[in-house]
Amino acid sequence: MNEIDLLLNAYYETLHERLGASKAILAKKIEHLLTKETAERSFKDFNNEKYTAYRDACIAFVDERIESYNPFGIQYTFDRAVRQRSAELELQLNWYDSTEEFEQLLEAVRLKTESDLSDKSEMAEQRLPLLADELVKEVGAFPDKSIISAYETEPALNKLPDYILARAIEEIIGQ
Repeated sequence: MNEIDLLLNAYYETLHERLGASKAILAKKIEHLLTKETAERSFKDFNNEKYTAYRDACIAFVDERIESYNPFGIQYTFDRAVRQRSAELELQLNWYDSTEEFEQLLEAVRLKTESDLSDKSEMAEQRLPLLADELVKEVGAFPDKSIISAYETEPALNKLPDYILARAIEEIIGQ
């Protein structure tokens, strides 16, 4: 693995650990954000039953999202052929396009590795967790920006669970 792959892996591992440790806080944030968003948007016929269903969907997405950062499964991200097919499939399945955000993440990783990991010694390996923390603070959790932007451009109920979770994650990791 090269320095870029190492830092990207450390970034995902940092997100996996932080979000895994914050599941209870995420659930509370989700309830708060969902209540606020549904009140502001005044979605038609959004009653208590729908609120409960959407809250449950958001909370179910938490585990899925945490697992997407799992360092034991993330190695597929580093295989370029698999990454390309995965990106194409995600574009077909998701209502948002995260291609540009992923390119920005890779560019941020490249810049960090060029400036901070040019020394390939043990010291550089010890710096990986610190650099991953800095990266999370700088770019957030991929693909939250894409989700938030697409929802805010065109709000819809089918986008609500992803949006609420993305907002909750960004608030949690920003602390």
